[in-house]
Amino acid sequence: MSHDTDLTFFTNEPNATLLDRFLDTLKYVRYFDVLVGYFRTSGFFQLYKSFEKIEKIRILVGLNLDRKAFQIIEKSKSQTSLDFETHVNIKTIYGNELVKEVENSEDDKIVEDGILKFIEYLKKGKIEIKAHPSRNIHAKVYISRYHEEDRDFGDVITGSSNFSESGFVANREFNVQLKNSIDVKFALEQFEILWNEAVDVSDHCVETVNKRTYLNDTITPYELYLKFLYEYFKEDLSIDDQLFYKNFPHGFMELKYQEQAVINAKKILDEYGGVFLADVVGLGKTYI
Repeated sequence: MSHDTDLTFFTNEPNATLLDRFLDTLKYVRYFDVLVGYFRTSGFFQLYKSFEKIEKIRILVGLNLDRKAFQIIEKSKSQTSLDFETHVNIKTIYGNELVKEVENSEDDKIVEDGILKFIEYLKKGKIEIKAHPSRNIHAKVYISRYHEEDRDFGDVITGSSNFSESGFVANREFNVQLKNSIDVKFALEQFEILWNEAVDVSDHCVETVNKRTYLNDTITPYELYLKFLYEYFKEDLSIDDQLFYKNFPHGFMELKYQEQAVINAKKILDEYGGVFLADVVGLGKTYI
């Protein structure tokens, strides 16, 4: 196998990006294994065309856990194997992270195509994705194995880059490519250990994207209308009731239209730093 470049280190400087390296080498790859702390669709859309000829892709991610989620997973540490509840918790945590990632991704047709291709590959079994219950995984390892007729067994790239646009191009990173078969086999052995400990979230990914993100193509007009109402009135719905109970004047009647006026006034104050209050006599200006 020959390459257009023979770089060993990739720092994302011009002509030395990790994305360039993958675009150059993935066309020779039969199996591609990824171990990262973060997997982002912003990275997937840049590479999915290079994945078309790859036979199998396995992606293993650590969980980006908040304190509550971490405590849930920690309960399983004393067990010899993960129980059903822990499996469900891991899938839920990963699903929530996936929804946030899709919602915050760039509103771009190319990004959307990448996400849809990711789901297609998951459905076909071409891609498997698992989440490891440990938040201590910070490794960034990309293991490539070539076809049997190739003179090389494969290569492993490791360093600082997560599977994301920032890791592939935008950030200043430091990654190294190892081509010695001993190094590749060692990395593969370590990957297999972690892979066997992890929870399969492939089906959950498909369900999450299809049902909980804007890529759901089965939404009815009525459901879309309800979503519009929720988004429009979301801030009003989230106003803490204590706002009224703490400041409610003694001896006044609780009237909904006055409460709504307080909410509207507070929103205007928060946005503009001031509000005009004007109305006819007897509608509650004093209350407000």
